Amino acid sequence: MKGPAAEAPLRRAVFVSDVHLGSKHCHAAEFADFLATVRCRRLYLVGDIVDLWWMAQRRARWDAAHNRVIEQLHALARAGTELIYVPGNHDRPARRFCGLMLPAMQVRRRAIHVTADGRRLLVVHGDEYDGVTHFGGLQERFGDWLYYRILTGNRLTNRIRRLLGLRYWSLAEYLKRQSSAAERYIERFVQAGLDDARRRGLDGILCGHIHRAALIQREGLIYANDGDWVESLTALSEEADGTLCLLSHQGQVLSEIPPRLRLVSSQIPRAA
Repeated sequence: MKGPAAEAPLRRAVFVSDVHLGSKHCHAAEFADFLATVRCRRLYLVGDIVDLWWMAQRRARWDAAHNRVIEQLHALARAGTELIYVPGNHDRPARRFCGLMLPAMQVRRRAIHVTADGRRLLVVHGDEYDGVTHFGGLQERFGDWLYYRILTGNRLTNRIRRLLGLRYWSLAEYLKRQSSAAERYIERFVQAGLDDARRRGLDGILCGHIHRAALIQREGLIYANDGDWVESLTALSEEADGTLCLLSHQGQVLSEIPPRLRLVSSQIPRAA
């Protein structure tokens, strides 16, 4: 492998979700740049990678940056990275292929990732918990409308910031943190995911869906959300010793959870 990725550390696994390729709010260029720096044994695509819902409802946006994303995924596969695709609600039609081994990719409804120190994490997109966390009705439809207006403001704000030479900043994330309703929704989602992991006898959950990156320990379990590529521009990784890291789109470590045990074997088990 040539280029920036050749100098990058080899990670056991990287997790990304909610790229929403094809929608106007997707930061495809930043995601392609991130993938160009990645070296990993396994890449989990944790849903809403291509926004088939947006493409069916509105005019699709697909440019050179979107093509670069596909090229980088092919490059990772050629370099030996195992790709595991867990479809979400915006790419739901791909769920019909769950259980199949497609060329260079597995499609799974859910997976269990085993870390180097033996922790077992449920990998799901997260829309499974909508029945617990959503109110439905007019309130939810208004929330969806308002959210897309905020994303438009987020895109315009960062267009101006780039012209001024400033780094990326998520207006959408800031506004959501000011909303008590949004915070209550996120708390319900986190709890639903942790409850699911506990029922399955696992050590935690790794998901996406709500566009809020997080890496925390609660009630003896791990809650890891890899964020998205329309607001937070983040990913999650597992390092060689089992350390879990939340990464920015430029590769900085935003938070981490250290390994439970020292590394015993460098071999990565197959996803359950």
